[in-house]
Formats: sequence, structure tokens, C-alpha cells
Amino acid sequence: MPKLGTMGEAPQGRRLWLRWAVMGVAVICLAVAFVNLGRWQLDRLQQRRDNNGVVVAHENAAVVDWQTVFNHPITDADQWQRVSVRGTFDAEHSYVVRYRSNGEQTGWEIVTPLRTPHGNVLVSRGFAARPASEDFPTTAPAPPAGEVTVIGYVRRDEQGASNATVPIDGQMRLINSEAVAGTLPYPLVDGYIGATEMTPAATDGLVPVSPPDLTEGNHFSYALQWFAFAIIAGVGLVVLIRSDLRDRRKAKQAPAN
Repeated sequence: MPKLGTMGEAPQGRRLWLRWAVMGVAVICLAVAFVNLGRWQLDRLQQRRDNNGVVVAHENAAVVDWQTVFNHPITDADQWQRVSVRGTFDAEHSYVVRYRSNGEQTGWEIVTPLRTPHGNVLVSRGFAARPASEDFPTTAPAPPAGEVTVIGYVRRDEQGASNATVPIDGQMRLINSEAVAGTLPYPLVDGYIGATEMTPAATDGLVPVSPPDLTEGNHFSYALQWFAFAIIAGVGLVVLIRSDLRDRRKAKQAPAN
């Protein structure tokens, strides 16, 4: 007859193998997820570097006539070019854009269509910081009267729900030329211009919106963390298996009662 100890070891061994197999599948799934998250962070890092390169290249380039850029749908590759445009502001259609940021400040922007002989373009005239004790203004300050020359950055339309892009009572949260054009008696070109200079100078106290911060963010450190989690998961499985084997050896060596 086989010994009782031998009969008991086979089911115990099968249970261990099943435990290890289940844990192995779980660890592999986690490791794959962690590695993919790490790669995603590296992709975001490369996108950030590419965007920074575009900003630097455009800021160092000469100011060009706005018609050379605003002749097609504006994309990320067009952003932050400096352009010059001459026209007349449509003072009857100025908008307060709420919940905006400029550096570390929060507040609002003022957007007004600029009408030119070659088309109409939205212009963000600038940013105003919001004091903690004050609400957003209900009306926009008047733009400079008569013909003006605006130098500013090319900006892509912002995307969002209609209740954020369509002006309501002269206010909105996102700047989208198509949504604004739907409320005007004339068309607008795609995208908008973020003014940095205006001649004659404006007296509304608005300041230009700064280009984005050119840092690379925390994407690289986040990627390293996800890769480290994948390694820790694998090491954890090895430690678990070794612990189970050690406990099994101790059980075999223990004197029978």
C-alpha cells in the first residue's frame, strides 16, 4: 500500500501548480498593462517634445501675413506662428471667454471678430486675471475703434460641447470659430489669433496669453514608475513561488504527530 504522506502530496502539489498558474496569468496581465502604460507615457513625452519644437521654431520665425496661414483648417502644426493682420473690430460682437488660464493665473479672455477685406478672423484681444472676490464680467470692454493692425499667435479652434463653444449672452468657455460664426451675419476663417501687439494700442488693460510652458512634464518619470511596477509584479511572483516551496519543504521535514 502507498504511504499516506505520498497520497497527500500529490493533491497538494496540484493545488500549488494551480495557484502558481493563476498568479502567473494575473502577473502577466498586470505586467503587460504596466508596460503599455509606460510606453504611453513615453509617447506623450515625444509629443510634448515635438510640440515644444514647433513652438520654438515658430517663435523664432519672422512675422508673416495672416493670409499665408489662414487659407486652410488650422492644425497643431500651425499653432504659435506669428502673423500680422489689419482690419476693423466688430465691437457689437465681443465675447467674454470664462475659466481661462495664463501661466499661473486664472481669469477670462476677450474675443472679438476682426473684419478685413480678405476675410474675417476671431481675435483673442487678451487675458484679464480674475480677483478672488469678483465674478466674471457680463460684458466685454470695447475694442479700439477704426482700423487696427494686430500681431499675434495662430491658434487652433478649441473643441467641446456646444454649450461651451456657442456664445450665450455674450459669454462662452471655449474659442471655436465655427460655433461663433453660426451666430454672426458673416463667415469666419478657421482658427483664431491670440493678439500680442496692437496698433493703435488698446486701453482695456488686457495682457497677451503666453505660449505653453516648454518643459517636458513628468512623463519620463511616470514611464519609469510603470516599468518598475511591471518588474515588481514579476519579482513578486518569484517570491511567492519560493515561499510556497520553502513552506512545503518545512512541512515535509516536520516530524509526524
